[in-house]
Amino acid sequence: MFVPCYPDFIPLTFDLKDCLHPRLSLTQDGVSEFTFSGLYLFRDKYKYRISRLVDDSPDGGFIISGEQSGRSKARTFFMTPCRAPDWETLEALFATHDYWKNISDSVLSPIKEGLQERGVVVAEDRDNFDYLYYRKDLAELSGKKYYKKKNHVNNFLLAHPDHNQKPISAETIPAVIEILDQWRKDLFLRNINEDGDYKAAREALEKFASLTLRGTVFFVGDKPVAYCLGESIARGKMFAVHFEKAVDGYKGIYQFVNKTFAASLPGFFTLLNREQDLGNEGLRQAKMTYRPCGFVRKYTGIKQ
Repeated sequence: MFVPCYPDFIPLTFDLKDCLHPRLSLTQDGVSEFTFSGLYLFRDKYKYRISRLVDDSPDGGFIISGEQSGRSKARTFFMTPCRAPDWETLEALFATHDYWKNISDSVLSPIKEGLQERGVVVAEDRDNFDYLYYRKDLAELSGKKYYKKKNHVNNFLLAHPDHNQKPISAETIPAVIEILDQWRKDLFLRNINEDGDYKAAREALEKFASLTLRGTVFFVGDKPVAYCLGESIARGKMFAVHFEKAVDGYKGIYQFVNKTFAASLPGFFTLLNREQDLGNEGLRQAKMTYRPCGFVRKYTGIKQ
């Protein structure tokens, strides 16, 4: 399907996969949102539309327009996954959007010095930093710094010696959907009156065969209890974990899934990207306890 040149936009649809996926997979920073799956599965939430730069080159000059819900009103933003637009286009984008979102280091670096003189202020967006971990660290949990995590895993193994795992496939998708539906029910039972990314997670399973995703489903006996799902990013050097769900009632299950899934991935994935904390202090603390080796930094730009 044809992506029009800026200033024309079209909705982000599944028909654009063959156009977007090859180019997005070559982006080097590892921004978790910048995959076809990451954009497509959240297209309704953010009302994504897409355009391309007039001087589009093989590195992919896409512009993604979206909306972020707010307490008073929605704020419009634009994203440039592959490279920055020319100055004239950037000025026009700021005239029709509130801010520039998810600017990566490789996009920012070539134009950083010229932004200030054009009245563009760029700041780190810490709430949206992706957490990076060495895959080997999470797979092995060696040393004192992972002592508590390893204990949780060992306790799970001791309590559930009949655990097993299978790759997510057409055969196991019904079991994974059962986990996801129970996960949502568990939220409501804990008086959490929202289902987070349920819609996107469900569609990822329904379109699993057509998306570039891979994952594992975990069982205790015959009961499906957890799953992990993600994809290769950053030219194959990272694996991004997009969805990780488990049902209530199995102490240590998330630590077990985290370790076991990391161990199951091919060794050429040196890094695991476990996405952002979105400013949630509890989630931030949990992600920090796994001792990240770094972050995929993201920046926000506004025009003064």
